[in-house]
Amino acid sequence: MKVKLPSDIRFADKNIQDALHKLEKGDNSERELYKFINQALDNIEENAFCGIQIPKKLIPKEYISRYEVKNLWKYDLPKGWRLLYSVVNDEIVVVSLILEWFDHKEYERKFKY
Repeated sequence: MKVKLPSDIRFADKNIQDALHKLEKGDNSERELYKFINQALDNIEENAFCGIQIPKKLIPKEYISRYEVKNLWKYDLPKGWRLLYSVVNDEIVVVSLILEWFDHKEYERKFKY
């Protein structure tokens, strides 16, 4: 049985949060992606471990140096999009830190598949 752990949602930086708000006001496909991401955020808030854990050796060095992540999780969105986040412990609050999202092609490029 998988552990279920509620978490607070935070964004790794303001640009990521701004990009999400921009999607909300975008064209039809951007608004659709906005809905997908919001559903994912609800699910991650309910259970930080609902995604798929990326092996540590595959974590891009960019995420380690830029965000100091020690773990990385992937949440599969519809239409081949991916949302990446890290689960961090902030004293007694578990935080899911949203790093970025991109389509499957960009995901494969980032992880060199």
